[in-house]
Amino acid sequence: MSSLSTEKIIIAFKKLGTWLGRPEGKFKTLMESCSATNAWFTSAEVERAVASLHFMLNEKDLEKWFEGIKLSPVPKTIGLILAGNIPMVGFHDVLSVLATGHKALIKLSSSDDKLLPALLEELIAIEPLFAEKIIYAERLKDFDAVIATGSNNTSRYFDYYFGKVPNIIRRNRNSVAVLTGSEDPKDIQALGHDLFDYFGLGCRNVSKIYLPQDYEIKNFFEPLESFQPIINHFKYNNNYDYNKSIYLVNSAKHFDNGFLLMKEDVSLSSPLAVVYYEHYRDLAEVEEKLRTEENNIQCVISLANLNLDTTILEFGQSQYPRLWDYADNVDTIAFLNKI
Repeated sequence: MSSLSTEKIIIAFKKLGTWLGRPEGKFKTLMESCSATNAWFTSAEVERAVASLHFMLNEKDLEKWFEGIKLSPVPKTIGLILAGNIPMVGFHDVLSVLATGHKALIKLSSSDDKLLPALLEELIAIEPLFAEKIIYAERLKDFDAVIATGSNNTSRYFDYYFGKVPNIIRRNRNSVAVLTGSEDPKDIQALGHDLFDYFGLGCRNVSKIYLPQDYEIKNFFEPLESFQPIINHFKYNNNYDYNKSIYLVNSAKHFDNGFLLMKEDVSLSSPLAVVYYEHYRDLAEVEEKLRTEENNIQCVISLANLNLDTTILEFGQSQYPRLWDYADNVDTIAFLNKI
């Protein structure tokens, strides 16, 4: 009986990556219609997610990634509790489990219970041996380890229920940008993708910006004008209107360009349609603050030469993670290799 080898897995992932460049059939139809059940999953944002996965599954990166992967001689069942804040956000966890030869026991998010299964159907069509490695469940049971993604609140329950088995339990994370004032308008326009892609719902979206003293806010707002149509999305608009009314009622100082609110705040996590900002005197001050918050930060967007352990990306790159850009900076493959 034929079995999955590392070579077969790599070939299948490469073929899926190529297919994602021009998806078709049932999956393509679903891409265009899934906003009917999840209004945040517009066809444009789903296409963005597909393009990101196509970028991730390129041949060169797959070859590099698999250099550090070993096929488990005794495959285990890995329970996966997936998030649903952006389209197919749980795909990398499934990919990692399959890459190491384990079985994925998947608890889908109700917000993303169609796209991901449809994508995995395409993977099974490419390599039918994956069919016995992918199982869906309403409630996890009979598992050897767990990877669970949720909020700071749900993580307490995850700790309680899954604390006795090997686990990765992910909590809230946010991404930040550090501006120096030397950025040109194209840099700030690219930063708009880090702010607005997926409506700002992802942990890789920028929710906080560090600005040098005396930074001119117009230098930030003006290059973002091309993102103005986001306000036409009714859910985003509702959040914008709600937060704006709160600030106005409370006489809270803020800036407003008509589709994004900007408020000074020391917190990292801002409400939807709002980005927090904080001034700094020098980069050493920012580095110190970010080091103290590294467990709450997914990635940092900046052109500055920052001395940090956190992933630092150029403007516009936050939503195109590479295979080795692990969520919460926890190496999923290293975890799976040890089980």
